[in-house]
Amino acid sequence: MHLVGFDEKDWLTRFPFELSHRFRIMSRTQHAVVITAPGGPDVLAVKNDWPVPALGDDDVLIEVKAAGVNRHDCNQRRAGPSHEPNPVPGLEAAGRIVAFGKNVPARRVSEAVMTLTDGGSYAQFVATPSELALTKPDGLDWISAAALPEALFTTWYNFFDLMALKPGESALIHGATSGVGSIAAQLLKALGHPVFGTAGTADKRKAALAFGYDAVFDYNAPDLPSQVRQATGGRGVDAILDMSAGAHLAADLAMIASDGRIAHLSAGGGKDLAVPLRQLMGRRVRITGAFLRATPVQMKIAVARQLREKVWPLLGKAIIPHVAATYPLNGAADAHRHLEEGRQVGKIVLALDAMAGCRTARV
Repeated sequence: MHLVGFDEKDWLTRFPFELSHRFRIMSRTQHAVVITAPGGPDVLAVKNDWPVPALGDDDVLIEVKAAGVNRHDCNQRRAGPSHEPNPVPGLEAAGRIVAFGKNVPARRVSEAVMTLTDGGSYAQFVATPSELALTKPDGLDWISAAALPEALFTTWYNFFDLMALKPGESALIHGATSGVGSIAAQLLKALGHPVFGTAGTADKRKAALAFGYDAVFDYNAPDLPSQVRQATGGRGVDAILDMSAGAHLAADLAMIASDGRIAHLSAGGGKDLAVPLRQLMGRRVRITGAFLRATPVQMKIAVARQLREKVWPLLGKAIIPHVAATYPLNGAADAHRHLEEGRQVGKIVLALDAMAGCRTARV
């Protein structure tokens, strides 16, 4: 690993902030959390000699200040170190750019950014395509910034690319207090969409209302479809984001509007989806879904450009992440346990400048 484009004297002259990072990067190793085997949280181990990632021509290297924790990370951990190309989990991070590929403008060095990554964020340094590293708004701290990228990309890609949500159309999100749900509601509401949600407990339904939902329902209620239809004046909702691996399919089809769309975030480990075709065809319902990590990078870059234009001005204002808890890098296993308990409202984040202890937000 080397910093591209300058000799050391020129680097000191032009970017004195970065010289302190140079020799740490040149050492080629870093602290990182690695999945050592398939299993529970205890298979996560901190390695002190993990390689700093190499950069492609269009990449930047980010010194990570904080990294978001997501369900995908837990699924990757259960599947084991060979399930994904990078055994270091983590799909989002916030930090400063400290190195760059030859196609990246040198002015980006030292820029504070928040980014979607293809794994590797549970580490001191992570590499990502430069166009996915978006400037961190001044009003967000590192923890808040790290809590946003995966949810923002997921929300935009599913609602506006896959489901082509039109102005004024309504949305429903299963998992209203999840990391995605807590951000998606704020984003959609800020753009003028009626937003409804579901959650499994009264406490979570109450907490979700703070994110801007018009109404939040119990997803276990046998009359859920009729409640949703009543709330939408009998029309039903236009777009549903479902992270239940098909568990709510019958309810989804009963409360979707004609020409409505349903997007799935979870495949349930390869679960088959049995769809009643007459019901699907009678109201021209479209069912789709995608794995964000597996989405081609050019499609992610297209989403990043839309987010930069239409959503970035809202961050820290109309869109504010709720951080349920923070853990240090060496507390990643505890962070996974917390997430898998399913009690949190909002996001769990790893803070890399903290070596011990955690902070839990009140709900």
